Amino acid sequence: MRRSTFALALTTAVAVTGGAAVLTALPASAAAGCRVAYAVSSTWPGGFGANVTITNLGDPLSSWTLVWTYGNGQTVTQAWNTNLTQSGSTVTARNAGYNGSLSTNGSVSFGFNASAAGANTAPTAFTLNGTACTGTTGPSMPPTTPPTTPNTSPPPTSPGVPSDAAWVDSGQWASWQNNGYTLYNNIWGSGAGSQTIWARSGTNWGVVADHPRTGGVKSYPNTGRTLNRTLSSLSSVTSSFNVSVPADGDYATTYDIWANNHAYEVMIWTNQHGAVGPIAEQYDANGAVPNVRNLTVGGHTWNVYRGSNGANAVFSFIRTNTSSGSIDLLAIMNWLRTNNWWGNVTVGELQFGFEITGTAGRSNFTTNSFSLSYS
Repeated sequence: MRRSTFALALTTAVAVTGGAAVLTALPASAAAGCRVAYAVSSTWPGGFGANVTITNLGDPLSSWTLVWTYGNGQTVTQAWNTNLTQSGSTVTARNAGYNGSLSTNGSVSFGFNASAAGANTAPTAFTLNGTACTGTTGPSMPPTTPPTTPNTSPPPTSPGVPSDAAWVDSGQWASWQNNGYTLYNNIWGSGAGSQTIWARSGTNWGVVADHPRTGGVKSYPNTGRTLNRTLSSLSSVTSSFNVSVPADGDYATTYDIWANNHAYEVMIWTNQHGAVGPIAEQYDANGAVPNVRNLTVGGHTWNVYRGSNGANAVFSFIRTNTSSGSIDLLAIMNWLRTNNWWGNVTVGELQFGFEITGTAGRSNFTTNSFSLSYS
């Protein structure tokens, strides 16, 4: 499940790597002009991970929307490399801001995690931009629904949303790109409440959240970049942050670094409040037990926890609360390598945001400033 220990109480985000690999790739019926491969990549009690690859056999596309229907009540809980929504049994996956262009014979892939209470029959019918996929070329049809565009002006009655916000959205998987950063609203599961994200830029943004204080992570609104670089090829990865968080609630302000296609997750908590805690190998009456205490690396002192959420390894660095600072992220990642917690991994997404389990009513989380640079 997703991220911290309290995420273990919620059937939400689980990275596709890990678990009992099934890898039953199904070359699905593909559209006039497209072919789709749907592969279940891992399973666990109550859920599974899957990868989808679209191959465009028709004219070049500047954007894409793939739709399919589940027949066994499967519910998507997290996705990457796509903006994905679900209404009843119908799943709609749209391109992210960086992978909309699809040339003739070009392919694009995305992944997701989902819950499945019983049977997990793979879908066999897909539509791409409104046309049923058949695996051959043929005449195209107009999309069945018009493309959606993000709400770029704040609604007149949105307490907590600044009037000069350049982007405002309450969508479950809403995303926005600005100046090299990608912002995600990311709300997990049916037990979540409401959440509106706003941004002046990719580095100055916030959310207005109202989530029940029940167990399990409800959301992880975040900003970040995708590196896709091996650890040994990086000479510098640094970041700075300045946030404002509510006085009450259950949440953590955290970096989330993914490596080796979601096989590893590194969480770096800069502050926390309420009923939250990291994943750990050991627990006692006081909660999680650190593997390493009072480690000074990256410009800060941390307690470090090592664990697994059942699908991927999770390494958590927890410091005393601070609302601002600068971190040498490469030093932390190199420490993991030096101590054989991982090897020369490929660093993928590097994100920063608020992992929210519950709020004390309507609450504001704000990133006043943020920077991430690497070479």
